[in-house]
This record gives sequence, C-alpha cells and structure tokens, in this order.
Amino acid sequence: MNEITVSAKTLDDAITEASIQLGVASDQMEYDVIEKGSAGFLGIGSRQAVIRARIKKTVTEEIKAEEIKPEEIKKEFKKDFRKDRKEFVGYKERKEYKEHKEYKKDSKKDFKKEPKKEFVKENKTETASAVTAAAPVYEEKKELHVAVVTEATQKICEKFLQEVLQAMGMGEVTIVSSIDEEGALAIEMSGDNMGILIGKRGQTLDSLQYLTNRVANKSQDGYVRVKLDTEDYRKRRKQTLENLAKNIAYKVKRSRKPISLEPMNPYERRIIHSALQADDRVSTHSEGEEPYRHVVVTLKRDRER
Repeated sequence: MNEITVSAKTLDDAITEASIQLGVASDQMEYDVIEKGSAGFLGIGSRQAVIRARIKKTVTEEIKAEEIKPEEIKKEFKKDFRKDRKEFVGYKERKEYKEHKEYKKDSKKDFKKEPKKEFVKENKTETASAVTAAAPVYEEKKELHVAVVTEATQKICEKFLQEVLQAMGMGEVTIVSSIDEEGALAIEMSGDNMGILIGKRGQTLDSLQYLTNRVANKSQDGYVRVKLDTEDYRKRRKQTLENLAKNIAYKVKRSRKPISLEPMNPYERRIIHSALQADDRVSTHSEGEEPYRHVVVTLKRDRER
C-alpha cells in the first residue's frame, strides 16, 4: 500500500488520522515524522505536525494471503457441484423422480369430475308419519287393584311372622290380623319390648312389613297390601309427619326458599304430600332414588296459584 502524508494539530492527532485512513491499528503501521508541530505563543506562530505513514510490510502480506477473489470461489463451487451431483442424487433417484412426474401428468388426464349429487326434498308428511310409526308406544301404567285377601293368606302371614319373631328372640308376641276399610291386610302385634321391633324411625318395622308383603303376594293371585303395626306406631308416626309438614311449610313461606326433608319410604312421603295438598302457597315433590328418595317443599309462584 502507498504511503500517505497526514497533518494535524499535534503528533498524536496525526497518527490517529493516519490509522483511520489506512484502516489499521496504530501498531500495525509505520510513520516518519516530517514536522513535530508547535503550539506557538497564545496561538501565534503555531505549526501543524506532519507525518508520512504506511502499513507495515508483514501486515500487508497477511492481508494478501487472506484475500480470496469472489470469481475464484464461484468457479470452484460450480466445479465441485457438477462433479458431485451425479453421486449425490444418483441415477435411481433421478429415475424415480421422472416416473413420479409422469404419473402426476397421467393422473391429471384420467381425473374426471364426479357428477353433483342431487338432493331430493322429502315429503314432510311422509317423514312425520314414518317417525310416528317407528316411535315406541308406551302403555299407561295401570293402577294395581287390591285383591281380596283369602283366609289362607292371613294364616300364612301370621305363621311367617311368628317364626321370624321367635328367631329374633322377641319372646311371646300376640298377632292379630284383619281386613281394613281399604281392603288391605292389617296385622297388629303386641308384646314386651316392642320398641326393638319398631327400630329407628320405624326401619325395622318397615323391613318386616316388606317381607310379609312378599309372602302374601306369593301365596295368592292379585296384589295384596299388608300393613304391619304395633303399639299404634303408624298412627303416631302419621301425626308426627303431618305436624312436621305444617312446620316445614311455615318455614318455606317465611324464608321463601325450598326445604328438603329426610329420606322416607313411599308411605311416609304420601303423608307429607297429603298434609300439604290443600295449602295454596306451597307445593311438594319427591327427588332422588330409593332408599334416599325424599320430599322437597317449595314456595308456589303467584302465577301458579
């Protein structure tokens, strides 16, 4: 690279300017001081510093060695690419590509547009009639009529209860059966420690009544209803449930929020429904599955009254 001459106010400024123009660091160039420069007195008689600078010979050789012409790079790349292309792609791959291209071309020729499907509007009357015909027919559940209880059924039920009570260790228990005004088989039991036979909230008595019902209906045709009682428990329980229903109805009217009662058997739920049937401010319905089915008392809306 040719020498350059640089002038500046001071020697250091001249060296810096020379390194900038040469594009190298100050330690990678050589310079000769032509004029050191002088500040003068109060700026009078000042002279600029002048140097002649050049890049060191070793640095120039390194730069030349590292320089690569773009034309040579492009030429070498093309040469290597043409040489290795056949090996890289391979004859087999190029052949498969050609076959694939021909296949796509043929498939376009063979492609035929499918005709549009025609949608036929169905006759609404026919469709409706078909749905009606296919819909399952549900027969209304007929109410069970209580059959006339035979004398043989009464004796079978009394014998069954005697055997069960003996197995329970209840001692001597008197059993009297009769037909009530509803045509059901009413069985009254009396004896000592009958509270054990009633159980918590009548659960033991209800279970025994269920078993006796099964025995009675197995003994004769038709539906037989059995009512099992002791120490007027059913009557007292009915009065308790009726009072409970009135108290719950009062709370619902005051709070205007529904209240759920404890789980009850169907007989006790019917007592709650009947007790509040005449109340025009509340309504009752049952929720849940047995044995957790219970009555819910809700406030009627104005439009429902």
